[in-house]
Amino acid sequence: MDFKIEINAPKEKVWDVLWGEKTYPMWTAAFGKGSRVETDWKKGSKALFLGNENSGMVSRIAENIPNEYMSIEHLGMIMNGIEDYESEEVKKWAGAKENYTLKDVDGKTELYVFMEMDDSEANKAMIEMFAGMWPKALANVKSLAEQDEIIPPVVV
Repeated sequence: MDFKIEINAPKEKVWDVLWGEKTYPMWTAAFGKGSRVETDWKKGSKALFLGNENSGMVSRIAENIPNEYMSIEHLGMIMNGIEDYESEEVKKWAGAKENYTLKDVDGKTELYVFMEMDDSEANKAMIEMFAGMWPKALANVKSLAEQDEIIPPVVV
């Protein structure tokens, strides 16, 4: 699955919106209320993508090239604080990556998100769900990045 949006802001500001401690929960609210992440965003680091019930996904930062590219590899799930890497549900998508590419296009930023996903019948509902959520999430990124308020830079 891939999604693209043009944002009237420099790459650095879009990057800060994507991975900023304050702004990450704001744009990812499109995926679920209370969305948040626990990570330092450094290459090789573990990342827990969580929702209101402290459940979500266990991932690894596969690559981080500041202001240009972030790749997140999904490894498992976490439910009630217990990490799962072995269930059949996890095995359907473990190893899939979510890649974010930022390009400068005439003073604006083109944000491209590519999400690896097996398009089998078993994942059909998940694909439909993400097809509806990603455009809303990217609209949130655009709105936040195009605000005049300067967002404090994130150290990544």
